[in-house]
Amino acid sequence: MLDNPPPILIFAIGNESRGDDALAPLLLRSLETELAARAAQFECLEEFQLQIEHVMDMQGREVVLFVDAGMDTPAPFAFYRIQADDSAMLYSHALTPTALLKVYKQCEPTPPPDAFVLCIRGESFELGEPLSAPATENLAAAQVFLKGWLQKMRS
Repeated sequence: MLDNPPPILIFAIGNESRGDDALAPLLLRSLETELAARAAQFECLEEFQLQIEHVMDMQGREVVLFVDAGMDTPAPFAFYRIQADDSAMLYSHALTPTALLKVYKQCEPTPPPDAFVLCIRGESFELGEPLSAPATENLAAAQVFLKGWLQKMRS
């Protein structure tokens, strides 16, 4: 963990070799210049999947945004606040954002940061596939939304 981490952490979860699973990393890269100019406020991490160790990345943050692609997500995207999932679960090699918040609550003495999910609808997640046309449109809508959200987070 950084001594004074930026207050907002953005996770981009996805695998660029699996078609529309590349949506989250592509979204962050499309905003790279804007985010880099505000590095004191935002930190971005690209990951294939969430791990228990990501609790350490969440320490000292005010807000965490999880960006991912989803097949059953309403088009063009869904944005919502999440809480820790307090139901029983087995920890495997990958966690959902709500499961990661639960691990945070179990490991850390402070409450978890406010957490949100931005899930962009994808259509095709096959290995070696390019980004689908509908996902490209959904990505554009998510870019507009995230730019607005970033502006709100400035104040």
